[in-house]
Amino acid sequence: MAAAPSSLGKQIQEELTCSICLGLFTRPKVLPCQHTFCQGCLQHLSEGETTFQCPICRQQVRKPPQGVKELPNNLLATSLQTKIQQQATESRDFCFLHQSEEIKLYCQECDVPVCNECLDQKHGNHPTVSLKKATQERKATVQLLIDEGRNKLATYDAFIKSLTEKEKTLKEQKQQTKNGVIEAYNHMVQKLTESKDYLLSEVEEQDKQNMEILQKERDKVFTDVIDLKIACDRAEKEMSRGGVGFLHQETILTGRLAKHRGKTYESIQTQPVVFNPTHTVPVLGNVIVPSATIPASSNDKAEATNNHQTLSFGGQGTKPGKFQFPASVAVSDEGEIFVADRWNKRIQAFTLQGTFVHEFPTIVPGGQKMEPNDVALDGKGNLWVAGEKDQAEFVVQYTKQGRAVTKIDLQKTGWVRGVAVDTRRNHIIVTQTTGDRDNLHGEVMMFTPDGTPVRTVGGKKNSLASLVSRQQKMTHPWYITVDGEGNIFVSDCGNHCIHVYSEDGQFLFQFGGSGEGQLQGPMGVCVDGYRVTSSW
Repeated sequence: MAAAPSSLGKQIQEELTCSICLGLFTRPKVLPCQHTFCQGCLQHLSEGETTFQCPICRQQVRKPPQGVKELPNNLLATSLQTKIQQQATESRDFCFLHQSEEIKLYCQECDVPVCNECLDQKHGNHPTVSLKKATQERKATVQLLIDEGRNKLATYDAFIKSLTEKEKTLKEQKQQTKNGVIEAYNHMVQKLTESKDYLLSEVEEQDKQNMEILQKERDKVFTDVIDLKIACDRAEKEMSRGGVGFLHQETILTGRLAKHRGKTYESIQTQPVVFNPTHTVPVLGNVIVPSATIPASSNDKAEATNNHQTLSFGGQGTKPGKFQFPASVAVSDEGEIFVADRWNKRIQAFTLQGTFVHEFPTIVPGGQKMEPNDVALDGKGNLWVAGEKDQAEFVVQYTKQGRAVTKIDLQKTGWVRGVAVDTRRNHIIVTQTTGDRDNLHGEVMMFTPDGTPVRTVGGKKNSLASLVSRQQKMTHPWYITVDGEGNIFVSDCGNHCIHVYSEDGQFLFQFGGSGEGQLQGPMGVCVDGYRVTSSW
């Protein structure tokens, strides 16, 4: 314990030392970065400059108009310096009341040290002892208090050291976070650059095709121009000369003109190059404080379990941010959450913190609204929504702002559909259930974005291949997802299992069942790395 005061005193001494002159502060001034230096040192450092760097952290500091003297004083450093200086001068034993008199006795009745003047004026009849004896009598008690004080100082010293370690850790974490932001930014810039290069190459390719069409037509016209011009020029020349050669020109010109009278050149069909920009600003991410509650609406709840934070938001209703049967959810690479709000016939967008951003109605090209059952994102950031209205079912492509781009007409089945996108092949994958409740038949259909069928998966009933592989017939496929390798996962709530197919539609395996520890009517399904999750 004896080392504690010297250690603490040394630490305080270091805190009151200027990093420039290495002496105790003289008129300490604090910079915006919270580092403190002598006023004179800062004046010398910033002489002739409007800005200067902090010698410790290198942060740029703008010098006030009237110089460094306008910088705020470090009152704590000034106060500590004053107290240390006072302690240095308080070692003399002179009477507080009679400052020229030295203290030699201790009044036992009043418990105060006294001088000769004090004895004559007030303490003459009081019992007194020498200072040495009074000191010996109180030494043990004072030592206990000193020990208690030293112990307390040791805890303060440990706490200050913990603050220093915490500061170091926070700065390291801050740098890691900044590096993460920069890395995300660079990745986004790379993606944008790749997208720009791709779009420009598309523009060049389309322009090249247009130019080839124009040049082909130009060459055809030039051939006819040259043929007719030569005939006309020759006839004019022979006509000016006269003679036998001119007599043949009427026949020649009549033949040439007969050849060209039937020719017409119609307007050339070309495809103009048009760019439709997206006005969505990509979000790099979110800086969060893990220990703090995530701000959202007043009804939202955040709960941390197993180092993962669970966030709930929304509530029942028709206002923005509320739901009437939220049927499906999709998350973009930019951290946008899109929710298929089925009975409100809309898609709503939120941040990862549950903050409402915008909404758009699920309008089918043609003007009518549909009820969305599922939503998925393609590789270009567009939304594909499976839904139904009246006696029709569709998969509709929307931009993130809600503009309908195209639709794929589907068979009216009356059963809920799921949709997913194989971003590697740009295939739109849709589940389909047909039949009545006693005889359901399920399958998965693949389309190109323009609606061209690619293949149907799982549609063969009790085939030899399915019997050999012990594949169970798909009855009521609901939702669907695709992993990073193109494998297709289908939740079959009728058979209480998950079917897995390759990207080419070949059956791989299935798992689940309605037994204990298995699945009961799985609906939603998603893939995250090696984990497959399904919810009832």
